[in-house]
Amino acid sequence: MLLKIKFIREGSLNQKALKKLVSNKPALVSLYFITLVTIVAVLGYLITPDSTPFANEQYLEIAACKPGFGVTMLKVTENDVKSDCRFVDRWLHGCQSPFKRLPISSWRFVNDSIYVTVYESASSGVPLTYAFHLVDVVYALQAPFKPGYEQPLHNDIYGGKIEKNLSLIRKKIETSHIVQQRFWLGTDRFGRDVLSQLMIGARVSLSVGFISVFISLVLGIFLGALSGFFRGWVDNLIIWFINVIWSIPTLLLVIAITFALGKGFWQVFIAVGLTMWVEVARVVRGQILSLREKEFVEAARALGYKSRRIIVKHILPNTMGPVIVISAANFASAILIEAGLSFLGIGVQPPMPSWGSMIKENYAYIILDNPWLAILPGICIMLLVLAFMLIGNGLRDALDVKEITTT
Repeated sequence: MLLKIKFIREGSLNQKALKKLVSNKPALVSLYFITLVTIVAVLGYLITPDSTPFANEQYLEIAACKPGFGVTMLKVTENDVKSDCRFVDRWLHGCQSPFKRLPISSWRFVNDSIYVTVYESASSGVPLTYAFHLVDVVYALQAPFKPGYEQPLHNDIYGGKIEKNLSLIRKKIETSHIVQQRFWLGTDRFGRDVLSQLMIGARVSLSVGFISVFISLVLGIFLGALSGFFRGWVDNLIIWFINVIWSIPTLLLVIAITFALGKGFWQVFIAVGLTMWVEVARVVRGQILSLREKEFVEAARALGYKSRRIIVKHILPNTMGPVIVISAANFASAILIEAGLSFLGIGVQPPMPSWGSMIKENYAYIILDNPWLAILPGICIMLLVLAFMLIGNGLRDALDVKEITTT
């Protein structure tokens, strides 16, 4: 039997690794899913149905409604003066709505007023009706009044012209201020849109994962490189510190750091990042220990290069494969830790939405009529963590490139 060795010419190692990653269907689907979630998280309030800060617009009249629920809303113009909301502010933080929305089941015009029946009251059999002046629905009350005038600044509407414009105002209310609103994933116990909460919660989870992994990479690569390259007392000291951190349960250490730094958004980033560098440091140290005696490192020393240049330009680039793989796993771990902290009440604080806090607020509904309020954020956590684990396995296989095949 003739053994033939075939050399595959497919370009660089990066191209081969990319080809293997693309051929891994679970990893490719996971990559698409992570990309989709990332786009949703980046766009944030620009695409959420509820673009108010923290997606926190509440309609107590329609609390805990099922997915796909739709209702008629009356949009009443707010009277308080609001500054213009810039694009960047809306993108990062959301903007207050210029309207107050009221869920209604019926409405009718009577002279210069509109009478509406509140949705919740109608469903309970005890109708509750509100009356709004037509002008108050469409226009904001301007203050202060002009000196010497008894009517507001909208004197083309007030001051005797109301009768002439009455039909025009009614038409405007019918077309622009009475709208149908659908809640595709239902509402929570406060009447907030669950879909908007999940979309903004994705921003929190990905932000925690990204910043925590970044912090862990900076600390882990730095300490691991020092330990593996210089060895001696430097290695002994860093290994002792790694073992001490390694012996403390991760969740307890995160809780302790969170209590020390305080509760909040950025504190979670730092707390999770400061507990995830140990795995990176151990991997980098092991890789450098195997590379520091290679011929290219000896050649760099013979050329008189400094240790910093040898580590940064010659050794670390050859350790990035395992580091990338473990970073994907750490990303998944960071998402789980953040969700656990938020569930315990020491992570992201209300009213900022988080998948973990959504489960905490609604876990009692699992045994009631509205289990999806806790199941939906749980599914989001599960799918995102699974996607990062699959992409990590795909990267591990892709970066293990074999140059020679036998036939």
